[in-house]
Amino acid sequence: MIQINYLLYRLKRKFSSFFKSLVIELDKDLYGPDNHLVEWHRTPTTQETDGFQVKRPGDKNVRCTILLLLDYQPLQFKLDPRLARLLGVHTQTRPVIICALWQYIKTHKLQDAHEREYINCDKYLEQIFGCAKMKFAEIPQRLNPLLHPPDPIVINHTIRYSVEGADQKQTSCYDIDVEVDDTLKTQMNNFLLSTASQQEIQSLDNKIHETVETINQLKTNREFFLSFAKDPQQFINKWIVSQTRDLKTMTDVVGNPEEERRAEFYYQNWAPEAVCRYFYTKVQQKRAELEQALGIRNN
Repeated sequence: MIQINYLLYRLKRKFSSFFKSLVIELDKDLYGPDNHLVEWHRTPTTQETDGFQVKRPGDKNVRCTILLLLDYQPLQFKLDPRLARLLGVHTQTRPVIICALWQYIKTHKLQDAHEREYINCDKYLEQIFGCAKMKFAEIPQRLNPLLHPPDPIVINHTIRYSVEGADQKQTSCYDIDVEVDDTLKTQMNNFLLSTASQQEIQSLDNKIHETVETINQLKTNREFFLSFAKDPQQFINKWIVSQTRDLKTMTDVVGNPEEERRAEFYYQNWAPEAVCRYFYTKVQQKRAELEQALGIRNN
């Protein structure tokens, strides 16, 4: 007989609630191909239990393999071996995996300097994802083929034969790490759903936003003055060019004002013809205004 249960301690969850399925594989030679597997799988109508008990007739010790598949909440995935070695993550939730990948990208400065939404893959990422460059928004989709169901917990156990009614019981204990609900989660949910707390949360959000804006502004000011202190002449030249470009954009100025203000600009070969065209256009404009004022129709 094999009996599987667990010590409750302070936990309120039942043993079966931690697992998606449980499979016990007995010796196929002893019990035959149709009777050597004992399976339990979770269904929507599953009644939770604190243990499982399986009985099979026999008069000798029997080796068996117990496979336990944890019911991860939230869902966890096993990473492709290459990606797991690169990130140092074996089995985790999708958000944690994406966060670890983003940390790798930041650490190795793979974000494109000009197109910030693109990631320049190094040789390792290029081998894993099969591309030299990708958008950050594409990462969840590209991760799908690299994420697999987690491995089950495998326990190799020997069922010791004992005479029915004997006082001595053969018991084996195994430690399995499982995730339990955070005791503060319920309190946090109640706090977030509380109407009285919404104004406080909104106020804190506004303060965070203002603080972030202040930090960004101070960072810009710091970079401005550091650049000026490092090389004043080059900084002023770049600043003038930048201001000229911005002024031209805001005023919709056509041409190059800096070049046009010099006398040499008007001694080029095209200047006489341009002047004639300019005066001709003005004369035609004045003529049209006079004809309109005198009521003369232009036939």
